[in-house]
Amino acid sequence: MVASTEASPETQHRPGKAPKVRAILAGGLVLGVGAAVTLAAWNSSEFAQGTFTAGSFNLQGSINGTTFTENPVGSPATLGFTTNPSNLSPGDVVTAPFAVRLDGASTYDATVTLSTEASTGSLAGLTYELTQSEDFGCAEAVTETLVTAGQTLGSTPASITFDLAQGAGTDPGAPVNLCFRVTAGAVVQAQTGSTTWEFAAQSQ
Repeated sequence: MVASTEASPETQHRPGKAPKVRAILAGGLVLGVGAAVTLAAWNSSEFAQGTFTAGSFNLQGSINGTTFTENPVGSPATLGFTTNPSNLSPGDVVTAPFAVRLDGASTYDATVTLSTEASTGSLAGLTYELTQSEDFGCAEAVTETLVTAGQTLGSTPASITFDLAQGAGTDPGAPVNLCFRVTAGAVVQAQTGSTTWEFAAQSQ
């Protein structure tokens, strides 16, 4: 009976070994967590940047084919007609050259649309034609007709357009040379009027 109540030597040592095993396992877990944190600390980044600058775009006009300036609606260029347009009689035809181009700072090509901006006074009996030529001047050979003869002065057909090219480097673009031809029909003595055309350029 006494032998059955006493613990054997193996039984007495097991409780002492178990905590040691748990301590070793716990240490192993701690080491494992530490290794995972170390790997997560590696980082690598890439950066990209874009810089954006708008281009430049400006239309100029000339009444002599040499000097090009800006001519806003409040101060339009005055066309230099070959014959005095203030002394017209039936059958007279007067002409005036005009040229437009893009300035040297323009960085886009353009499409130019022609329209009538405003008219004043009486333009009764007056019609016009608008043509294009390779060189400046109304005596040059016509390469294209933009507005056919007989168009009522003070009006412009829809969708009258032409293209302009930008220049190279700081050079302005090549000009488009135009000619206005105004014909007097049944005009009335002492009538007077004026019309202003708009050349509206849109970048391509």
